[in-house]
Amino acid sequence: MNGNFDIQSIDKPTNKDINITFSPSTSVASYTYQIYKDNIPTNKILISNNEPATITLKETGTYQIEVQMRLLNGYTDTLTSGKYIIDKTAPVINVSQKYIETTPTNDKNLISCTATDNYSGSLTDKIITNVDSLKLNTKGKYQYTCTVQDEAGNIAQETATINVIPHNTSIYIIQAICIILILLLVYKITKLFKVVKLEERLDPYVIKPLENNALMISEQVKKIYSQFLHVFTNVLKKSVVATKYSKTLDKYTVISGVHKTGYDILSGKIIIASALTVLAVIIKAFQFKLLGSLETLGVFILGFFILDIYLFAKYKVFRWTIENDFVAAITIMNNSFKSGRSISQAIDIVAEEVGGVVGAEFKRMNLELLYGLDIEQVFKRFSKRIKLEEANYLTASLSILNKTGGDIIKVFSSIERSLFDKRKLRLELKSLTSGSRIIVYILLGIPFFFILVISLINPGYFLPFITTDIGHILLIFMIIYYIIFVVVVRKIMKVVI
Repeated sequence: MNGNFDIQSIDKPTNKDINITFSPSTSVASYTYQIYKDNIPTNKILISNNEPATITLKETGTYQIEVQMRLLNGYTDTLTSGKYIIDKTAPVINVSQKYIETTPTNDKNLISCTATDNYSGSLTDKIITNVDSLKLNTKGKYQYTCTVQDEAGNIAQETATINVIPHNTSIYIIQAICIILILLLVYKITKLFKVVKLEERLDPYVIKPLENNALMISEQVKKIYSQFLHVFTNVLKKSVVATKYSKTLDKYTVISGVHKTGYDILSGKIIIASALTVLAVIIKAFQFKLLGSLETLGVFILGFFILDIYLFAKYKVFRWTIENDFVAAITIMNNSFKSGRSISQAIDIVAEEVGGVVGAEFKRMNLELLYGLDIEQVFKRFSKRIKLEEANYLTASLSILNKTGGDIIKVFSSIERSLFDKRKLRLELKSLTSGSRIIVYILLGIPFFFILVISLINPGYFLPFITTDIGHILLIFMIIYYIIFVVVVRKIMKVVI
């Protein structure tokens, strides 16, 4: 061999400088060495004799040295060293929370730490903490320390403050109130069950069953709920904003048995939101914690829109049923006219043949005709109650026929054909856009899916959004952006027939 390195390579990374001496043999006339850092060639040095050369490596990186030698006999030779790894970069430690406030506890997992290294990757399993030496069941401020050392010997350390405060007196008061309310509720339910069981036991021994003066539990709840609705509605009627908002909810009254007006629905939204907020306060109180302002607002907003989601879904099904029943009613009326029946007779047949809301409305129309109202007025009242575009079309057609005359069979045949074509077009459109709608639903659900997956992998990953001020701002912006995205997508996907 025409030369050698006193340090051929190193087994593991080091955080120290490396001095390597290359010693050529006596057969070498001159040589050139090239240093490669992370596989990238750097400075190239020429040595015009066969004196040893000392090479110093200082910076973080993976090095390799290549020596090209010119021998005395005119030949050349190449010698390559092993790898030298210098790691002077300390690992990075991420602490889930830099500051946390808690009541006395024995929980050792209040704060979590993760560590990554530029060479070794994850070092989380090598983290050493001082949590066992902290007396978290005693009042005071404690410094939680996470320490980790990489393979090269670099040490990183991060600290967090745990402030242990005494139990808040207000929590005990809330807990006491909650316990009293729960006991009263249990007592009331038990009493109701006793009344029902007593009636069931007495029922076989009487000739005539007892009148059920004791309402069932569900009826009791509805009664109490209706009383709250009445109180809230009287207050909301004085507000102009509440009046305008309640008008947008009036359309849902036809499917809500308890809520008679838009004011009642708005009152129900407030009651549900308040009940969920109280429930959240109770849960937090039993955890010896107080519900934060942002948490309270979030729970209230969630509860406020729960009723909207339920009524919207129920209303969509209701409208779909009405439209189908209305088409069936038009078909029956048209067949009745073809068989020589009058309008009043056709209405009577529809009332008998069609069920649901449309059947009930036609029965009402039949009664109105019996009470002396004219056909035009009856259908106007019907279209106003049912609030269906097709009903308005039917009412206008009958009004024109009533005033100018015409072939009612042709008019109803045209209406029937138009309704069937519209329904067919709607179904075809739904079929054609099904792929796009699925993609939209996937896009809308992907953020929540990723939040769930990342939270399962790293539970503390999203905590900065809740525990820091900048996180709160970013969270608000993300929610606003998501809402805008949903609104824009719905506008794009909406097709009016």
